[in-house]
Amino acid sequence: VNGIEIYSMKIDSKVTSRFAHNVITSRAVNRGNVSKEVFFDVELPKTAFITNFSMTIDGVTYPGTVKEKEAAKKQYEKAVSRGQTAGLVKASGRKTEKFSVSVNIKAASKVTFELTYEELLKRQFGKYEMFIKVKPKQLVKDFEIEVDIFEPQGITELEAEGTFITNELQNTIKKTFSGKKGHISFKPTLDQQRTCANCSQSVLDGDFTVRYDVKRTTPDNLQIINGYFVHFFAPTNLPKLSKNIIFVLDTSGSMHGREMEQTKEAMLKILDDIKEDDFFNFILFDTEISTWKETLIKATPENLDEAREFVRHISAQGMTNLHGGLMRGIDILNAAHEKSLVPRRSASIIIMLTDGHPNVGVSNTQEIEKAVKKAIDGRYTLYNLGFGSGVDYGFLERMALENKGLARRIYPDSDAALQLQGFYDEVSNPMLIDVELNYPENEISDLTTNSFKHFYDGSEIVVAGRFVDSNQNHLSVDVRGEGADDALSYTTQQGAEQTAQAFQEQQYIFGEYIERLWAYLTIEQLLEKRITATGEEKENLTAQALALSLKYKFVTPLTSMVVTKPEEDNEEGIADKPTEVLNMYLKNLLSKPGACVVYAKLLLIVKLISIKPSFITKSYRQTSPLYHTYASQPTWYTSVDGDPHFIISVPQKKDAICFNINENPGMILNLINDPVTGITVNGELIGDKRANSDAKIQNSYFGKVGIANKHLDFKLTVTPETITIQNGDEKTGFTWLDSATLQQAGLTLIINRKKNLVLSMGSGVSFVVVLHQVWKKHPLHQDFLGLYTLKSDKLSEQTHGLLGQFFQPIDFTILEIHPGSDPKKPDATMIVKNNELIVTRGWQKDYRTDPKHGVDIPCWFVHDNGAGLIDGVHTDYIVSSLF
Repeated sequence: VNGIEIYSMKIDSKVTSRFAHNVITSRAVNRGNVSKEVFFDVELPKTAFITNFSMTIDGVTYPGTVKEKEAAKKQYEKAVSRGQTAGLVKASGRKTEKFSVSVNIKAASKVTFELTYEELLKRQFGKYEMFIKVKPKQLVKDFEIEVDIFEPQGITELEAEGTFITNELQNTIKKTFSGKKGHISFKPTLDQQRTCANCSQSVLDGDFTVRYDVKRTTPDNLQIINGYFVHFFAPTNLPKLSKNIIFVLDTSGSMHGREMEQTKEAMLKILDDIKEDDFFNFILFDTEISTWKETLIKATPENLDEAREFVRHISAQGMTNLHGGLMRGIDILNAAHEKSLVPRRSASIIIMLTDGHPNVGVSNTQEIEKAVKKAIDGRYTLYNLGFGSGVDYGFLERMALENKGLARRIYPDSDAALQLQGFYDEVSNPMLIDVELNYPENEISDLTTNSFKHFYDGSEIVVAGRFVDSNQNHLSVDVRGEGADDALSYTTQQGAEQTAQAFQEQQYIFGEYIERLWAYLTIEQLLEKRITATGEEKENLTAQALALSLKYKFVTPLTSMVVTKPEEDNEEGIADKPTEVLNMYLKNLLSKPGACVVYAKLLLIVKLISIKPSFITKSYRQTSPLYHTYASQPTWYTSVDGDPHFIISVPQKKDAICFNINENPGMILNLINDPVTGITVNGELIGDKRANSDAKIQNSYFGKVGIANKHLDFKLTVTPETITIQNGDEKTGFTWLDSATLQQAGLTLIINRKKNLVLSMGSGVSFVVVLHQVWKKHPLHQDFLGLYTLKSDKLSEQTHGLLGQFFQPIDFTILEIHPGSDPKKPDATMIVKNNELIVTRGWQKDYRTDPKHGVDIPCWFVHDNGAGLIDGVHTDYIVSSLF
């Protein structure tokens, strides 16, 4: 591609006792006759830690070094100040992060990239899974994936599949396993990689997944090597425990539409899977709290039928009383246990789903965390599912971890119902509760977590530790837990003989794998504990995790890998481990067409044309996929006569409607008003520096935007000079020269210096305000603002305003197309909202795909300030003040 040929790509994975060590080696040559930039892009599992990276150019190796984040910061800032992208690792998908580096190489030069990462494979649904992202982006002469697995317990099954594997490629996956060893290789020829016989595109684009399981003659397995041990615990053939499960569901206005439908779809499927010995209930929270039943109910066929009917009638409206919903669920569980309504030996689980921030009742997240922890008191497990990017994920994660559960993102895509169901499947079969693995205290110095609230069927508990005496070669462990019928209690031992036998198998094992597995698990758990810790405890956890990350050269959220490039590149790159919090906010902001784009743009005039605020809004059916929007570049273009500026795209017609609003500078227009979420957006018009004597109607565009959320008592005022935030009576000011990220209960504000700001509200809706700067000495024009709305489907059906009314789908019919006053622009009759209007075929420049020249978008132009299309008349939308 572009003169750069990747002639070799090898992915080599060695898995020993579930611990995977992966090396990706890519070799490229510059076939051109000038220096070219070569890119190395790899997608890694989010659960993996990068441990090494190097580039070798013409025999000279440039290594990456892992440093403490602070130590790497100076190089980072140096790179940023030169306008270079210093962050090399970015979140790129649900399960992946993207590592990306580029380097200039001379004509005919070769470069070799080598990246190493490690992870502990987790067992789910009875199998360990390792997935490798395959995307070479071109045909590669020598492409190979090789996986070697060594499991001391023995391998019982091994499978490999690829999302891109065609029938022809199926035979290129070679798979063998016997005893303790398994091997998989995938080596397609150049021709097998082609999308068709003579195509130059590669079919290799997707996930390559390896799954396997091990032999279990005993409930657990102990391995000891060089002063470290690992203990795998996964008993089989246990009787299933009954469970008591409470679903606490957000039914506030922001869940309206597709999210609510997907939640109901998932709940109906989950009800099909609930077993007759289980007990369950539903709690719904919006402004008020409602319950299906006052107590936990046994899952008899009759009760399940009644529950299905209840789920089908759930609707979404109002605000978000998350605290009230959770507390009601905990109260019902407490009462059930106190009154012995549920079996003594049973697992109690709360699954809470929300898509926003608490904004009524107790809305302070710290208070909610404290109250929930006190009420649960270690007795039940809390799982928090965050739907979409409008949630305070940090809060959900802290609260779940404090109550022996975990948080999970539910991505707002077409498979959201399957994601919800998939999560339920993971926790639907508890086999043991209160599992403890006890080791002799005087023999072990550093132990990973060894007590677990629940053990689920098909999963595995892993504990690792370091011996006080590094020569110790034996260990006995007391295992305890509560099963469905009785208590589980036994002692397991690993003797010196078994340890000696393991040593003979060292040839199959890479390095000190148990030591690295222990370090990986310890760092993972320290980082998890750090999420809920404060003060000195947090500092200690951070120091321990950092020391281990540096010692074992893991790129974790506390370390960075500094990648030094050749001198002529004169830059360093920093590879960081991304965190969950901001990943979702700006994901795809600059890519896909908008679900709702509202955009005021300035036009340069050639003829006698009015300049007006212009907007682009897209109205989608509830069932359509969620779209993100882009933050456009400042838009300058020469318009032609009669350019429309307000566009409503109507996808089911594959067409658009447009209109103008002609109003004087100083007027304030209501753009969006949602009484349910309490969100309003208004815009104030400004004119040119002086009146344009040639124009019939003077130019106007937005010079001030006001966004308010009355439930949060929050106001944001944006001008081309300043950004002002008002919380109650407290004001904070910024200018466009600032870069800032602010997070508080219910919202996040990100200011991107001299470009745009992104305001995300708890309901999930987000607004982007774009700064357009003109030449300071321009005789006429002045700086102005653009406004975009993201995720307008998060606003309620009651949303109105010049733009808000079009967030719901709109339909129209065109009749009697006939010649108009301009031969290029025919007129027609439009039936819309039961009105008959005369409309003209025109077009609007769309600058999303081509910022320089724009693309002509045809649309039907409604005359007279949108009369007959907008509800009422345009003057109804004039308001007296910005708030």
